Amino acid sequence: MQSEMRSIVISRYGGPEVLEWKTVPVLSLRASEIRIRTIAAAVNHTDLEIRAGNWPIRKPEPFPYVPGVEVVGEVVEAGSSAGRALVGQQVITMMQGLGGVRADRPGGYAEFVTVDASAAAQLPAGTDPLAIAAIGLAGVTAHEGLQRLGPLDGRHVMVTGAAGGVGSAAVSLASALGAHVLGLVSRPEQADYVRALGAERVLASKAGELSLVEPQSLDGVFDTVGAAVFEISVSALKPGGTMSLVGAVGGSDVRFDLWNLIRPVSLTGYSSENLDGTALEAAIATLAHLLAQRAMRTPKWTTMRISEASLAHAALEQGGGKGRILLVP
Repeated sequence: MQSEMRSIVISRYGGPEVLEWKTVPVLSLRASEIRIRTIAAAVNHTDLEIRAGNWPIRKPEPFPYVPGVEVVGEVVEAGSSAGRALVGQQVITMMQGLGGVRADRPGGYAEFVTVDASAAAQLPAGTDPLAIAAIGLAGVTAHEGLQRLGPLDGRHVMVTGAAGGVGSAAVSLASALGAHVLGLVSRPEQADYVRALGAERVLASKAGELSLVEPQSLDGVFDTVGAAVFEISVSALKPGGTMSLVGAVGGSDVRFDLWNLIRPVSLTGYSSENLDGTALEAAIATLAHLLAQRAMRTPKWTTMRISEASLAHAALEQGGGKGRILLVP
């Protein structure tokens, strides 16, 4: 194995310009670990927040820091107890100390990534690695968040932030599982994209269409936005309905009618910080199966070189995009 590789490195918090393409040492391999040659590393809003210093790295000495909380790639080396049969297999790994605020190991914006074998899930034979990378953490988060809503077949579900990474994955997955999906987007021009993912109806908040969300009309809400959308979402739940909160990109300060707490509705949620290897394997198995059956629509993706990570961050910060940005070697 080579002793050096190329990687994006951050030496201070700041704008996209702090993402530097550098030569760094390849980490030694522990007995339980595998080394993965990167095929694609998706860019997440988490990466932007950490880079900007909004979500500080939880280490006394945070720098140098390699961003990226997910990678799809090929196993090229395995430690003595990691399972030699994994070598040559395509896998996906995410969270669980990879990059992120924990930064137990350097992140995914690199030519090679080293993680514990238990933190990786094998891709079924024939799976398109770029397609699964496009779904990636967003799809796993959608899978886990939607599970909190219970069985979806035949139920009416709203997904907020439906054109975003997690939201678009949730629209596609919920539709594939038989739900009647209402997508809520921020801009009218995102509506066609969300319909193409499987939403039967789409409303745009900036077009003043929030009032069209009917009270007590939904079995479930998958919320990625929070803020002003939260009150409308809770009010839209039928008796026995459930809201699953997985993010608050619109802000965490919310208000809602307290009388809704007296109605028989449930408020719950999911954070990918709680992801473990067992949940990752289950989610990837479901997502890969739905892809193979062509039951789930893959979000659009754009590829950029890992060395162009600063441009990718700038593009994501400007907003208005559709789908995901994948960094490739």
